[in-house]
Amino acid sequence: MAQTVQRDKRSVFHRKRKEEKAATPVSQAKAVAKFVRISPRKARSVVNAIRNKEVGEAFQILEFSPKKASRLVYKVLRSAVANAENNFGLNVDSLYVEKAVVDDGPRMKRLWPRGRGRADIQQKRFSHITVVVANREEISNPQE
Repeated sequence: MAQTVQRDKRSVFHRKRKEEKAATPVSQAKAVAKFVRISPRKARSVVNAIRNKEVGEAFQILEFSPKKASRLVYKVLRSAVANAENNFGLNVDSLYVEKAVVDDGPRMKRLWPRGRGRADIQQKRFSHITVVVANREEISNPQE
């Protein structure tokens, strides 16, 4: 006969896990904009320009970019920095863009009338923009 192992109740298990998670220090913050009405291909070119940059430099790149996607990514980045500062108490000056991703969202399909009674389907694409900012750990050399 197999012996039964005494386990904690589910509520006790979840409470312990939550306490362990709260004890670990947070070094990154995230912001997501879903169902943004821009093609993912167009938004990715802007997001690729700010990936792994300091937050101040990323804001400058986005501010002076003439693309529509730069305005949308600017708002998401600003939200991620605010989350880092207000929710997790991180220092804004030491933040950098750790991860920036644009995923496909759903598509609106519209009919586009063509000649001879035919119609083409025009797809209006949506995007999900995710930006993660993290603390840049200053690596100090003990030799210096």
